[in-house]
Amino acid sequence: MKSFITHLECTYCGDIYSAHKVNRICISCSKVLFARYDLPKAALSLTKNELKYRTSSMWRYFEVMPVLDENNIVTLGEGFTPILHCKNLSGFVGANRLYMKDEGLNPTASFKARGLSAAVSKAKELGISSLTMPSAGNAAGAMSAYAAKARIDAHVFMPQDAPTANKEETLVTGGDLNLIDGLINDAGILSNIKAVENGWFDVSTLKEPYRVEGKKTMGYEIAEQMNWDLPDVIIYPTGGGTGIVGMWKAFDEMEKMGWIPSKRPKMYAVQAEGCAPIVRAFEQDAQFAEPWEHATTYASGMRVPVAIGDYLILDALRESDGGALTVTDNEMKQMTPEIASREGVFVCPEGAATVVALEKLIKASKIHSDDKVLLLNTGSGLKYIDLE
Repeated sequence: MKSFITHLECTYCGDIYSAHKVNRICISCSKVLFARYDLPKAALSLTKNELKYRTSSMWRYFEVMPVLDENNIVTLGEGFTPILHCKNLSGFVGANRLYMKDEGLNPTASFKARGLSAAVSKAKELGISSLTMPSAGNAAGAMSAYAAKARIDAHVFMPQDAPTANKEETLVTGGDLNLIDGLINDAGILSNIKAVENGWFDVSTLKEPYRVEGKKTMGYEIAEQMNWDLPDVIIYPTGGGTGIVGMWKAFDEMEKMGWIPSKRPKMYAVQAEGCAPIVRAFEQDAQFAEPWEHATTYASGMRVPVAIGDYLILDALRESDGGALTVTDNEMKQMTPEIASREGVFVCPEGAATVVALEKLIKASKIHSDDKVLLLNTGSGLKYIDLE
């Protein structure tokens, strides 16, 4: 197999960078870099029929992944998580065609495995020996696990009150865990300082070009698993927003390869009431989201006061005719057992948030009962037991 990556491109100012050198963000405007591919050529090798014979992991889409040499892939079997038809939950919420993609079945029990598999694989290929990142929880364990597999040093900066499972996961896989008093943005400042001091490569969300490449495979899988008929609506729990950004990128790539038509799902971002910078920016019709002061929510994956990819998230919501809304911690806590007792899936708080959001969107007549709706459960509820 061959990767058809050609270059990196700034998503804001359009500057071009080499895909074969170490890059993080755009030097000119400090915005997000995307990997770009020769999609017409990729489509000749990567066909729908060829996918029938590929591995059941996210690396089945190798031609549109950033790693050049298959020997540099660092994998624990991530991706190709199931899409469950939630027939029992349908009647409870009033959505007749309801589905859930369960990312809790990834290695390290969350969707973060996708992004870190891609980022660590590319770091290995580029000869990077030490990585650092801030994390609210799940990304830390994923980075530490994949770095262990790659024999790369992993340094993690995490809020003191992150879930215990995430701390233990980082430690048991050999990561250098540094707990801080503060939020993920405070951890990010310290991670960046240490990166400069020690020559570590910082793999913060969307502050390097490759984590989003792993996350975009959710979009490829959704199309493939739904027989190339995308859902009408996708509801996604949003912190740093790489999932929405990645899926939106995947839809664009698949259209250019002739796999899907131009029709897109309505994308809805759901955030916690105590930390909702994207919702506020969407409602204010702003291009960027101002940092959220005094962020609070027990859903650690959504406790992200500021996101570098805010403009990309907001673009996807608006271009899709979707939206953004909040839910409360209490609503998430009450919804978790409702989902589990009907569908047998112990979702994370962020996953529960999507069902609460669906109820609100149906009540507001923004989603109709016969729309095909896909919810994203981004992790396992087992990782949050100490916070329940």
